Amino acid sequence: MSIMLSLNGQPPPTTKWNVLNLGAGVQSSTLALMAAVGEIAPMPDFAIFADTQAEPKSVYTWLDWLEKQLPFPVHRVTRGNMTTDMMAFRTAKDGRVWTKSTIPAFMQAPDGSIGLLGRSCTADYKIAPILKNLRRLCGIKRGEKQVQITQFIGISYDEIQRMKPSRDKWTQHRWPLVELEMRRHDCIAWLKRNGFPEPPRSACSYCPFHSNKEWRRLKEDEPEAFAEAVRVEKELQRTKAEAADRSVPWLHRSCVPLEDVDLSTEEDAGQLDMFVNECEGLCGV
Repeated sequence: MSIMLSLNGQPPPTTKWNVLNLGAGVQSSTLALMAAVGEIAPMPDFAIFADTQAEPKSVYTWLDWLEKQLPFPVHRVTRGNMTTDMMAFRTAKDGRVWTKSTIPAFMQAPDGSIGLLGRSCTADYKIAPILKNLRRLCGIKRGEKQVQITQFIGISYDEIQRMKPSRDKWTQHRWPLVELEMRRHDCIAWLKRNGFPEPPRSACSYCPFHSNKEWRRLKEDEPEAFAEAVRVEKELQRTKAEAADRSVPWLHRSCVPLEDVDLSTEEDAGQLDMFVNECEGLCGV
């Protein structure tokens, strides 16, 4: 067992509560199962899963199975349906109609230039509901300054750049897979070695950070999820147009309708890099 270290390389203080942030992907599922068999200590008091209500069916099916393997409870929390929320029209004080920029869609301007739409999906639909419910479940008082909770986060050693300290004084982060220098492929090997199936990738069906490989997997293995992504792209374009946004949002960096994108190419580096560098360590794990 490795020594638990914080970002500054020093052992962090022990806490009253130990909680596993469960994304239900490969890394966090491996972390949960390692804790269940005693390879990660201390045992989490519970796991918490923030549901955007936009994951593929495979993720929820996996989570149903995973819960039955764990000796600690899993709390599913949600802020609401992210898909519905990001399509809702809002009216500014000056009468201007707008929709909230939630996912990092690729925005194509009238001159053909491409940028990224402002992103708040992880902050609003992952981090915020987790912190809100940690306060409730652990009885954290307003204004608490002492560290009360250690959050286990399933970032693996190959994604070490995603490690970020907690912004709240009452909780601290721990990355057991990094401590053990376990990469994603090490997690898969551990699962196989211990007789567990491989989890699906955990991300919203229509996440613009999908690689071509993941879009292909959805199209071939989960056609309902891919069809939902196609629908969301069209609906997002419609709502942005009605809100008088001159730029057109796309889910794929090619700015081609998703159902028409050539997904045979393996030139995925751009989207993969964005996912690793920009995610808060709560998606895709």
